[in-house]
Amino acid sequence: MTRLALLRHADTAWSAAGRIQGRADVSLLSNCSVWLPDDCRPMRIVSSPLSRCVQTAALFGAPDAAHEPRIIEMDWGEWKGRTLAELREELGDAMAQNEARGLDFRPPGGESPRAVIERIKPWLREISAAGVPTLAVTHRGVIRAILAEASGWDMRGKPPAKLDWRAVHFFMLDAQGRPSVERLNVR
Repeated sequence: MTRLALLRHADTAWSAAGRIQGRADVSLLSNCSVWLPDDCRPMRIVSSPLSRCVQTAALFGAPDAAHEPRIIEMDWGEWKGRTLAELREELGDAMAQNEARGLDFRPPGGESPRAVIERIKPWLREISAAGVPTLAVTHRGVIRAILAEASGWDMRGKPPAKLDWRAVHFFMLDAQGRPSVERLNVR
């Protein structure tokens, strides 16, 4: 078993306003800070290539963290920059039906959570094969996808646990790279 820790990037102006960032390369707010549990200190650190993740890694002393493109945020296509409240109001039943699709929810021109899972599975297998405990600075969509894979959650209804986006989430990867939840919301 190989340990994987996931940390969402610190806040940006868009995340503070509830705007969907997706693949937009939005920088962090100037007053951000990051705390890591001691368990993460000896881990290999990788980061999504988006600047909000690279900057978050730099905040805790890893400015040279390797960039891993497979852990980039879910592509929100045409909905980038919008809020879920705006979309729900504007699209009504069509949005509710799309959200009810769970893992197959897909924004126009974007990708589904199921596609995110498929994108990251080879990366999870590589971490497992290397056997090196890894901390990934990534995005909400990636963390939710790994939680779904680890717990069997189909992303319909409430998640199996409420995630604290300022905390670190620990998973264990088996020999095939399949995740299981170790501890969530470690602050």
